[in-house]
Parts: sequence; structure tokens; C-alpha cells
Amino acid sequence: MKKVFPVIVLLITLSVLGIMFIQMQWIRNAIIVKKDQYTRDIQNTLEDVKEDTYKGFLAGRNVNYVSTPEDREMLLEHLYSSQYFSVEEMSHYIEKDLKANNIKQTFEFSIVNFMNTQVLYSPGFRNEYFKTANHILLTPDNSFNQEVLYLHLKEPQNYIISKMGWMIAASILFTCIIISAFALTIRTMFNQKKLSEVKSDFINNMTHEFKTPLATISLAVDALNNDKVIHDESKIRYYSGIIKDENKRMNKQVEKILQAARIERQDIKLNLQTLDVHEVIRKVADNFALQIQEKSGTLNLDLHATKHVIQADDVHFSNIIFNLLDNAIKYSKENPKIEVETLMAGNQLAIRFKDNGIGMNKETQARIFEKFYRAHTGNLHNVKGFGLGLSYVKVMIEAHEGRIKVDSTPGKGSIFTITLPAT
Repeated sequence: MKKVFPVIVLLITLSVLGIMFIQMQWIRNAIIVKKDQYTRDIQNTLEDVKEDTYKGFLAGRNVNYVSTPEDREMLLEHLYSSQYFSVEEMSHYIEKDLKANNIKQTFEFSIVNFMNTQVLYSPGFRNEYFKTANHILLTPDNSFNQEVLYLHLKEPQNYIISKMGWMIAASILFTCIIISAFALTIRTMFNQKKLSEVKSDFINNMTHEFKTPLATISLAVDALNNDKVIHDESKIRYYSGIIKDENKRMNKQVEKILQAARIERQDIKLNLQTLDVHEVIRKVADNFALQIQEKSGTLNLDLHATKHVIQADDVHFSNIIFNLLDNAIKYSKENPKIEVETLMAGNQLAIRFKDNGIGMNKETQARIFEKFYRAHTGNLHNVKGFGLGLSYVKVMIEAHEGRIKVDSTPGKGSIFTITLPAT
């Protein structure tokens, strides 16, 4: 999986980049085609304007019928736009023919004679427009008075893009969908990879946790089968007690896993009752007195909150305190120093657990409340458990309408702070 995953990501990335490149090339080619069509439409417009000026000129001279093209050209040799048409009339011809060719743009025009003089032009036409304006010869090629119509259309690039708006928008939309699907796929794969690692870690931890009591039970059973032990009632009780204790230990581990499954299904039923937080903390702390003493450590209780009565489930709340103290001891070095403090945070009760343990970096802090996650300490099994403790703590605190946060520095210890509604 570790080797295949980067290859899959690379292939998907190349595929997405390839699709985006094809999309860009397709849009580029579409713009070129649209430009060519636009140029043809403008040229058709100029041809139509030229035809309109012919008709207007002939109508002005009361010529209703011309028998041959030669007669037509002979008459048009005498066409002088500035004499026969006004700016308004030429603008009307141009506007009408632009609409006929599906071009809706503002324009400026100028008609230049054979002496390169502007004989008729719109007020907004500038000299620099000659460089980019489309043009057409209005008079016959052999006419002495040749006149050229220059037509300047404003912002042709924007017009072309606007005509392709739906196409570009659809392309961008589908590209965004592809990128989103790609990102979602990669994210899902990362999550699956992380889940696989967590699953493997959990199985390893579970195997280790069950291996020790099973090995102890196996040794106790072998001892009970020994002829010397069979006839010694005290030893039978001793080894039977060991088997019973190890069996209880395994049952507790199984219960933790089942409890995690119930939490996952959100099958949480709280038996709320009035609890004295200080009393619960003292009771749970007494259970750790022997462990603290064996490690030559200290557990100080600084319980000064003025409102220390809450509505909570006795079993689950005791487990919350137990898990946090157990976690502080597990991840402490020699001579653990643990402090439990209660104080008021506005109208809420705050419980602070401080230790001098190994601490955590930011990455670990972001993940410690995930189910099955365990902070690495260099040896996978030097800290016992399934990684369910803090996940359970967070879920149960939130079920009691509270919050939990952690502040930690590697090598200096951690501070877990719980806030709960006080009554």
C-alpha cells in the first residue's frame, strides 16, 4: 500500500493535468475559430454596407433599373459618399448590417478618398483606429474617385469571449468538478491509508494486551496440573485467583472495545444525578495512590472551585477522571508530578490536570482525541492500552455539554482542561 499509494496519486495528478491541458487547448482552438467567424461576419457586414450605399446612391439619382454590370459601375464611378450620404445615414447602414450579421458592438467609421483625406467619419473615430480597423473599397476598382470605408469595432477580444461565455463557464465548471473529485479522492485515500495504519496499530496493541493475560493464565493452568500443586489447597486458591484476576482484566479490555463501539453508534445513555466533583476526584485519586508511590511521584489536589456540584453520570464521570489520571501516569517519566485543580471559569466549572510527562507536539495534540490513536513514545508497547481513553473522554464530556482542550510542550508535560456547566 505504501508503494502503490504514491503511484496512484501521481497517475491521478497526471490525468487531471492532462484533462486541464486538453480543456485549455480546446478553448484556445474554439477562440481561434470564433475569431475567424467574427472576421468573416465583419467582412460580410462591410459587403452589405457597400451594397446599401450602391442602392442608396442609385435611388438618389432616380435610377430604378440598371441593365448590365458595366452600366452599374459606370454610374458608381460618380459616387461621392460625402455628397450623397450623411454621417447618420452611414451609421444607420452600418448598424443595420451589423445586427443582420449578429454583431452587437459599438463602432466608429471613417471614409477616406483617393487623396487619403477623411471625407465622412463618425465623431469618435481616431487616427490610431486605421491600424486595426476593417476596411472595404466602396467604389469600383477602376474608379477615379476611390473611397475606402474603415470600420472600427470596440473591444473585439471581449466581444469574442462574451460570445463564448457559456462555453468557457461550462469548461471552468467541469474543470472545477474534476479537481474537486480529484481532491476528494486523494483525501479519501489518505483517510483510508490512515485508517489502515490505525487498524494495524490497534490490532498490534490488542494482541499484546491479550497476550500477557493469556500467557499468565496458561502458566497458572500448567501449575495447577502439577502434582505438587494439586494436593496443596493454598496454591490451588493462589493460582485460581491469578486466573480469575487475568480473566477480569481481559473482560475489562473487551468491555472497553464494546463501549467504543456503542459510542461510535452514538448509543450513549446517561444516568444523570447530582455529583460532587471534588468527592469524585478524591475517590478516583485514592485508587492511584499505590501507583504514584511505587514511582516515587506525587499527586496533589488543589480543589478550590466554589461551585463543584454538577449533573452527571456517576460511572462515566468517574471514568473520565480515571482515564485522565491514568493517561498522566502512563506518559510520565520517573517521579511523576501530577496536579489536579478545580476553579471557576465564569459560570462554569473548570478541572485542570497537569503533569510533567513527555509532552506532545502540535501534530499529536491534533490527533490524541481520535479513536485508537496513541502518542508514540519510541516503543509501541511500552505504554499499554488500545488508544480509546481520550477518545472516550472527549465523547463523554461533550455528552455532558462540556469541553476539553489540551496544552502541551514536548519534554515539559501536558495540561488537560475540562469545562462543565455548574449547578
